[in-house]
Amino acid sequence: MQRITPFLWFNDQAEEAVNFYVSIFDNSMVKNTTRYNEAGAQVSGRPKNSVMTIVFELEGQEFVALNGGPEFTFTPAISLVVNCTTQLEVDEYWRKLSEGGSTEQCGWLKDKYGISWQIVPTVLGEMLSSPDPQKTEKVMKAMLQMRKIDMKTLKDAFDQ
Repeated sequence: MQRITPFLWFNDQAEEAVNFYVSIFDNSMVKNTTRYNEAGAQVSGRPKNSVMTIVFELEGQEFVALNGGPEFTFTPAISLVVNCTTQLEVDEYWRKLSEGGSTEQCGWLKDKYGISWQIVPTVLGEMLSSPDPQKTEKVMKAMLQMRKIDMKTLKDAFDQ
């Protein structure tokens, strides 16, 4: 068992969201589903036998999804970063995760369930860590003009 597990509170879409995420990422699975029993249903106001929690893995990272009701919603203050090594990966995750959601600046998007994601090529961190401040400035300026990150544009800016 991993020591720290992200816990995601949904209104009543946990099962739908988990199935969506598991379909997108390789090495992913649903591990366990619990349902509201009589006592839990009475306290939560959720229907008896409806899905309460789902333990699932995405790329080996464990998460828990809860159908907890409308009291809390997701904000971009917490996001999930997908590190990508190729433009094909960036494009694929961007397309799949933004479907039905919205796109933001600098590789951020919000999926149709309200979770914020950052789809980031690993080369971006390498470029922004360069000891050459002129190169990092050019890369930063290029990235700030993007929604979905384009690796070729970043590389061109870095190599200028």
